[in-house]
Amino acid sequence: MHIQIRSLIFVCSFAMALVPNVGTGQENVSPQSGPRRIDGYRGIWFDLGQRSEFGSKYSGGLGTYTAKHHPLAIYVPAVQKTFFVYGGTTEKDKRHLLAMASYYDHQTKHVPKPVVVHDKEGVDDPHDNPSIQIDQNGHLWVFVSGRGRKRPGHIYRSRKPYDIESFEHVASSEFTYPQPWWIDGSEFLFLFTKYTNGRELYWSTSNSDGKSWNEDRKLAGMGGHYQVSNEQNGHVITAFNMHPGGNVDKRTNLYFLQTNDNGKSWTTAQGELVELPLTDPGTAALVHDYRSEGRLVYLKDIGFDADGNPVVLYLTSSSHQPGPNGNPRTLTIARWNGTEWIIREIANTTHNYDMGSLYIEADGTWRVIAPTEPGPQKYGTGGEIAVWVSTDKGATWKKTQTVTTNSSMNHGYVRRPRNAQDDFYGFWADGNPDALSESHLYFINKTGDQVWILPYDMKTSLAMPKALRTRD
Repeated sequence: MHIQIRSLIFVCSFAMALVPNVGTGQENVSPQSGPRRIDGYRGIWFDLGQRSEFGSKYSGGLGTYTAKHHPLAIYVPAVQKTFFVYGGTTEKDKRHLLAMASYYDHQTKHVPKPVVVHDKEGVDDPHDNPSIQIDQNGHLWVFVSGRGRKRPGHIYRSRKPYDIESFEHVASSEFTYPQPWWIDGSEFLFLFTKYTNGRELYWSTSNSDGKSWNEDRKLAGMGGHYQVSNEQNGHVITAFNMHPGGNVDKRTNLYFLQTNDNGKSWTTAQGELVELPLTDPGTAALVHDYRSEGRLVYLKDIGFDADGNPVVLYLTSSSHQPGPNGNPRTLTIARWNGTEWIIREIANTTHNYDMGSLYIEADGTWRVIAPTEPGPQKYGTGGEIAVWVSTDKGATWKKTQTVTTNSSMNHGYVRRPRNAQDDFYGFWADGNPDALSESHLYFINKTGDQVWILPYDMKTSLAMPKALRTRD
């Protein structure tokens, strides 16, 4: 029986001065003297404001936005906790963005009151949401995204290992869409975006102290790009699209690059060495030419198969505007089999920003958890969450679970923790895309037959998330 679910940054050789936010006041950054906590898990609500016949380009509960922020959660066996970050807010129905950090304790099944790592003050835009990484000593690193060339990004480091009580502000610099990867025994490899000529892709490296960074290096500049990346045993992979003429509404094509030496060299899936930055849309890094087909490409996730080969999750569409004119909107995978790229379709969705995550499991199961089902706000961002499974390396897919039904608000942006555990396998937020609303945070188990809602209001320092049964 179903029930209703309600809905490093690169420290440059100079200190970058903090600059005013566009029309939203200024950020004042200082090291934390002690934890500032919020009395519950309250996700940020946002509306981009680009509206057409069927609503906003994207809007709603975007606490786990964007797809280009990685990772958002990491499970640590040493302490049996999943640490996670998200874009929160101060009070109910407020649009005051806070970069939040917390954890789920797998032993006690409790969560603490979440900690404010960085207060964005006048900013309400979840493009400034954080991502997280953990170094070899257990220190948590929170990369708080900037926006464009006006709002800088910030980097924070926990003062104690595996601890959210206090963070020190390490530095500020220009970056958006932070994707930091810790290469064990080596250094950070940080992938990010700078608005130098459109949204161009860069990377930088740092030694283990995370304070001294090498020069920013440009990865790709074809008018702009969005990317998703991942790391396994020092092997970093990235998939990205391109923006013809710098127009993000024309995003198209699928590209792939990888490095096994922390950015010293980059190759295609075939192992062909490329010269950077990429500037030719016809580069050898091209996986599929969607531009010639008139299809748009929205990146969602990327992972490794059992042989260490890349698998990319993305959505193709015929329009950047919401509504039926953009159909079909098709959730798709591209996998490298060691010789060629194989592309297969999973399911159709109702919105370009129906973001989900890809799980490639040890027993050969491939799993996608995403808002593929129409939600109460049919043409808005997100929908109802479903689980799709493949047992033949993505050749065919079957929906095994409809996770949420009869919700009052759309659910979206399901995020996969690194080293995800069965009882905290993905987390997301809900919200009403059509009007300002509260936004709750949820997490799910591996099979998708159990969902928990994080407490929106907390009167005690620790609380147990409420279990919402979805099936007897």
